[in-house]
Amino acid sequence: MDKIDFTGRVAIVTGAGGGLGRLHALALAERGAKVVVNDLGGAVDGSGGSASAAQKVVDEIKAQGGEALANGASVTDFAAVQAMVQQAVDQWGRVDVLVNNAGILRDKSFAKMELADFRLVLDVHLMGAVHLVKAAWPHMVAQKYGRVVVTTSSTGLYGNFGQSNYGAAKLALVGLMQTLAIEGAKHDIRVNALAPTAATRMTEGLMPPEVLEALKPEAVVPAMLVLASEQAPTRAILCAGAGTYEAAHITLTRGLHLGLTPDTPERLLAALAQVTDGAGQSVPQSGAAQADNEVAQALAAR
Repeated sequence: MDKIDFTGRVAIVTGAGGGLGRLHALALAERGAKVVVNDLGGAVDGSGGSASAAQKVVDEIKAQGGEALANGASVTDFAAVQAMVQQAVDQWGRVDVLVNNAGILRDKSFAKMELADFRLVLDVHLMGAVHLVKAAWPHMVAQKYGRVVVTTSSTGLYGNFGQSNYGAAKLALVGLMQTLAIEGAKHDIRVNALAPTAATRMTEGLMPPEVLEALKPEAVVPAMLVLASEQAPTRAILCAGAGTYEAAHITLTRGLHLGLTPDTPERLLAALAQVTDGAGQSVPQSGAAQADNEVAQALAAR
């Protein structure tokens, strides 16, 4: 059994001042990584800010004999994120692992949601990850090594009432992951998504106590360590909660060739059950697989 070891690696974990991010940072440090602990120190809705949250985690890591730096940058500020990456490179000479964990919640039904709250959630979750990866990508390309973990969610994958902004951001991160993994492959930059289910300050009050106890955030950390490791897969969506680990896939059904005639809309409506049938579905390796399937069926029907 391969040992997951981060000795000599440098990791940046965003949103690491508490909850899952703190546990991610501690686990990486425990296994040998030097860690930049980033946290704005704000509330769940993104308001406020304090450097003390990140510094407390740094103090924990140092107390256990590890190396860490605190950083209070907002992931929405690209210049500040660039400076954070440079801070890691200046201190330790490289950056190997990115764990994009920073996030906020501004939940409301779509009808009642202000557009400003929709935009801010996308800005933190999606653009926050884009900023960090963009800043670190040249370093990873130069050293021919990188591991990127983005944090998606079951809300993004499957939906949840009152979280249209959060769900849109979280599924967008999967789309980002899919393409970055393709582009990073030749540089040994592996990019994956983690979908956690955990009791944190974001889920307090939403679940009964016995469920919260089962959903200890510690149970998510092993999945993060796998996705950030030297042995990591790439383009995986790994789900984790309560000690159970699953994989989610965006699949393509075999479909049905109907051609193009005046009554194709009606025939498609009548055949939807067959078109959506999951038997024989595949996990495409790139977006081109959809066109390949469509063209192959069209040519076969001639």
